[in-house]
Amino acid sequence: MSATDLSVDGVTLTAGARHLVRDVSLTARPGETIGLVGPNGSGKSSLLRAVYRVLRPDTGQVLVDGGDAWSLPVRQLARTVAAVVQDSAADFDLAVREVVAMGRTPHKRLLSGDTAEDAELIDAALLAVDAVHLADRPFDRLSGGERQRVLIARALAQQPTLLVLDEPTNHLDIRHQLSVLGTLRRLPATVLLALHDLNLAAYYCDRLYVLHAGEVTASGPPADILTPRLLAEVYGVAAEVATHPRTGAPQVTFLPEEPRR
Repeated sequence: MSATDLSVDGVTLTAGARHLVRDVSLTARPGETIGLVGPNGSGKSSLLRAVYRVLRPDTGQVLVDGGDAWSLPVRQLARTVAAVVQDSAADFDLAVREVVAMGRTPHKRLLSGDTAEDAELIDAALLAVDAVHLADRPFDRLSGGERQRVLIARALAQQPTLLVLDEPTNHLDIRHQLSVLGTLRRLPATVLLALHDLNLAAYYCDRLYVLHAGEVTASGPPADILTPRLLAEVYGVAAEVATHPRTGAPQVTFLPEEPRR
């Protein structure tokens, strides 16, 4: 299984008269982990929806290994791209293992049962997100963080060559944030994800794209992108950026506003 090459070329998305994203381009080379960062409403989720084929671009293209993603047969797309969306409303009346097994559907014939290989991949996906002990639990009885981990496991079981995730650390405690992002970083796949936590993005992503008001304002390696000036311009906050002495990654410290006297 080889990782996918992704190219977003001049994509514009609108909702009525409002631009969600405007003329956005980005690339993710095979095996890269690419982060989208930016304040709320900057267009990160909308752009991801264009990549996993929920919002059709008004202009521009999403190219997967050089082909138009919107022209791919549904089954081929499902074998290539897996998505984990933000605050999924999914409320499956299924056991956790059955939810994760749904990730194998694109690789099977209609009504065919799980093979030994399927079972191994499901087990591996559950193990990767620390959810083996949840396998027989009803999905709709889980906490928000547990559900998030199970939905990530479903995407892992799908064995995509391109994994698209919108705030995958949402609801997760610190240990599972680090564990999940570490797992994603080690996958033999291309990963495109939106993150709010800039320190996690700086450590786990090869390159960042900063979105602001629907446009890309900066892109490049985290050490080049995360500067006090950019954080002030995009987020409207004062910050200090240093190099972490152990990881070598940029470390952002936000400075609180002076208290009123």
